[in-house]
Amino acid sequence: MSSEQVPASAWNPVIDEIRWVIQIRRHLDEEEDEETGRPVCIFNVPKIIIANKPDAYIPQQIALGPYHHWRSELYEMERYKVCAAKRIQKQLKTLQFQNLVDRFVKLEPRIRSCYHRYLDFSGETLAWMMAIDASFLLEFLQIFTAKDGKVLERVSSRMSHLVDYEGRRSAHNAILRDIMMLENQIPLFLLRKMLDSQRPSTQEADEELSSILMGLCKELSPFKMMQNLPHIHVKERAHLLEILFYVLIPKLELTNDINESEEVTIEVTIKESYGNAGHVRQLLNMIWGFMSSLKRGPVRYVKQALVSRPVKLVLKLPWKIITKVPGLSMLKQPIEHLFSSSQDKEDAKPEDENPTDNSNRPPSVEEITIPSVTELIDNGVRFSATNGDLSTISFDPKTATFYLPTVTLDVHTEVILRNLVAYESSIAIGPLIFTRYTELMNGIIDTEEDVKMLRNLGIIVNCLKSDGEVASLWNGMNKSMKLTKVPSLDKVIEDVNKYYSSRWKVKVGKFMKKYVFGSWQLLTFLAAILLLLMTAMQSFCSVYTCARWFNLKTLE
Repeated sequence: MSSEQVPASAWNPVIDEIRWVIQIRRHLDEEEDEETGRPVCIFNVPKIIIANKPDAYIPQQIALGPYHHWRSELYEMERYKVCAAKRIQKQLKTLQFQNLVDRFVKLEPRIRSCYHRYLDFSGETLAWMMAIDASFLLEFLQIFTAKDGKVLERVSSRMSHLVDYEGRRSAHNAILRDIMMLENQIPLFLLRKMLDSQRPSTQEADEELSSILMGLCKELSPFKMMQNLPHIHVKERAHLLEILFYVLIPKLELTNDINESEEVTIEVTIKESYGNAGHVRQLLNMIWGFMSSLKRGPVRYVKQALVSRPVKLVLKLPWKIITKVPGLSMLKQPIEHLFSSSQDKEDAKPEDENPTDNSNRPPSVEEITIPSVTELIDNGVRFSATNGDLSTISFDPKTATFYLPTVTLDVHTEVILRNLVAYESSIAIGPLIFTRYTELMNGIIDTEEDVKMLRNLGIIVNCLKSDGEVASLWNGMNKSMKLTKVPSLDKVIEDVNKYYSSRWKVKVGKFMKKYVFGSWQLLTFLAAILLLLMTAMQSFCSVYTCARWFNLKTLE
């Protein structure tokens, strides 16, 4: 960090030490206030997340609150903050702006308790900083006042070059992104106090603020098709990002419990699937069904050979005896793999992992194994858009329909999504639902073609320049602090994978890839057998008449 980014007080460590001691003594002498018992709500974004895309977490236009206040590249916006404070002062009927700052000074312990980082500011400096920043933020948010389902523009020309509801000005969009960053939040109760000083009653002030925030959520919500947004109780929320988070996240009954009985059942099924005597019969029945449709040519001779006595005798032999025959033992695992649905579930896991060792470990990003949109559609899965939130995500196995909420992606979306994920990871009050949703979208979207298909189906509304940008957006959202199991979404992923793996096209493809194309030994063995059979057939037909041997008429 350069000297320009460090507060002036940090240049004198003696003053810092004295201030620190004074603050500690004062906090120890103060009686415990129930307000200071509130949990931290404004966090530092972990470095591992910021490193992935710094511009999505570090404000680029304006600093609100103490975390980025002294950054020199953002300080040019300070004059707009002061101008907003002057306009607020004119609207105060019975108070001066200094009186408002004095009220904030009394709230110093409550303000400090909201921040995760230690704030190296005096109480008066912190109060002035919050009063100025809150003035600007409150005036900026006026354009989102919702009334009768519409949004009214209530900002005069004083800030017209910065504030533009139509979103045509880059400065407006940059400010809008900055105010929704986790490290750029200021406590919501300060906005309530400021608005309360301008309105006749606290109730009227809360209703106006709730209307403003409702308009903001409608503007920034990725799920713009949600029919009913929940009512915003401004007393219960800490800041703007938290309000948007609880508007988007459904109230679901969540649990981290793992059903151990299901895991044991799967493991037993896998073990019992080996040694099944019906695998050879299933394989030959499948081949016979395919060849039955072919009635002409040399295939007739092969069909006669398959129903001959030697082949029937082989089918009557126990499976364990067959697999002991030299050369045939290598066919045991491929045939069992092709006809074992339990084996498909095992193959979905990384090959180098032991499922019994990792059964209680939360899944990582790499473990979200789900086919892409293109692969799912090619194998019979249909996608359908819903007008709702994350609770509408589901999969219907009967109709093979994958339901996903319509998501709108614009210039604000990536910053919103990333900071919501960072906030959810920081509070860690339960399973990370929103993080899991981003991982699901990351899993099913690999290329521009996947985005194009979802866009044509109405699941993605793309307001960006290209489908490639959308694919990069989802594929880049793979960094989070903590992952956990979300039963509702994990069940959907499991059902989709189960349906996909049950398709014969997928089974044969996996079989061929793993045991045919991936095994030179098997290919060599099959080639040798085929060459031997062809040589034997040629030698036989050169001595005897094949049609006479099979008791068939000469082909016309």
